[in-house]
Amino acid sequence: MAPTLTLAWKSVRNRKVTAMLTVMTVAISVILLLGVERIRTQAKTSFANTISGTDLIVGGRSGQINLLLYSVFRIGNATNNIDWKSYQEFSQHRSVEWAIPISLGDSHKGFRVMGTNHTYFEHYKYGKKQPIEFAKGHEFNGLFETVIGSEVAKKLGYHIGSEIIIAHGISDVGFSRHDKLPFKVVGILSPTGTPVDKTVHVSLEAIEAIHVGWESGANLGNNPSANQLEMMQFRPKQITAMLLGLKSKIQTFALQRQINDYTQEPLSAILPGVALHELWGMMSVAEQALMTVSGFVVVAGLLGMLSSLLTSLQERRREMAILRAMGARPRHIFSLLVLEASALTLIGLVIGTASLYVLLAAIGPIIQQNYGINLELNPLSVYEWGLLVAVQLAGSIIGLIPAFRAYRQSLSDGMTIRV
Repeated sequence: MAPTLTLAWKSVRNRKVTAMLTVMTVAISVILLLGVERIRTQAKTSFANTISGTDLIVGGRSGQINLLLYSVFRIGNATNNIDWKSYQEFSQHRSVEWAIPISLGDSHKGFRVMGTNHTYFEHYKYGKKQPIEFAKGHEFNGLFETVIGSEVAKKLGYHIGSEIIIAHGISDVGFSRHDKLPFKVVGILSPTGTPVDKTVHVSLEAIEAIHVGWESGANLGNNPSANQLEMMQFRPKQITAMLLGLKSKIQTFALQRQINDYTQEPLSAILPGVALHELWGMMSVAEQALMTVSGFVVVAGLLGMLSSLLTSLQERRREMAILRAMGARPRHIFSLLVLEASALTLIGLVIGTASLYVLLAAIGPIIQQNYGINLELNPLSVYEWGLLVAVQLAGSIIGLIPAFRAYRQSLSDGMTIRV
């Protein structure tokens, strides 16, 4: 086997250009195959890590995916709000350890504005129950103070002391802005890789204050100044959703049923993990489509290698005949072609895998900043090793076709072959 392996390696080196093209085809196929798998798994992990330690998410009656999207991912809008009295009742429930109120609806230059209180900074967690931390500054204390996410600060160039203008609704246009009520940045959060990075946080009282003089989204013109508003006492009338942490996981389903059957107003309580699983299930079609496309690319790469081997085989018939004359048996010719195909596939796998890690290191920060997906440079998983083994086996099997042809030709060609 060793002499045959050496001969196969020398044969590959003798056809450098063809071999390099074949290797690059396999390598590109492997990059796409493993890249899709890595992005798929990391995206799922990033989605799952967006919220942690929260037992229930409560909002107006709607589907659980819609509730999850607007309350956690800041995507879309709520169908209904929650009355403040309902929040107070359930936040003081005997099963509830902490409650985080959330009020959405406003924006700032494409970033969502969220009203909340100090419990958000104390109890909201992401990843593996990691708390949000301040890179600079502190929580908001004054009525017109704000804490911004890391992405907001980076993209808009804000720092501690900057002033921002909040707009009514998602569209940040001139007539919808609260121009006379600027907010001062007092805190910038550390990066989390979650929607927190793209959120402007203000107090619930501030949400009420900036909407004094507004009715159904329209400015009626009676807008008190910031000084006048600071002298007033504000209490939220409604919120968009609330996040609940319970004293015991055993009480989760009982409280969920109680909230869903609440008679004072229609509410929905969802389990974040179950909703995330359903959301990912809806995306499984796109996931399977990507895997199918990458699989076809691998097949195309292997067929390209087969075409290359079959094309070169016609030119190598004299070489095979000489090997036969020197004492090589048909099985040696057969083994030579199989080893060549296996070697080309293996080199393609190594180059493709190495190139993937280089690409992940280069584009990982860009993807995290723009899409919140953290592409970690983890070792290959068992499933990824299985994909590589499958490609290697397929490459070796592909090599059987030209090997069998060379085997048959070597029996009949001898030294009389005309080239």
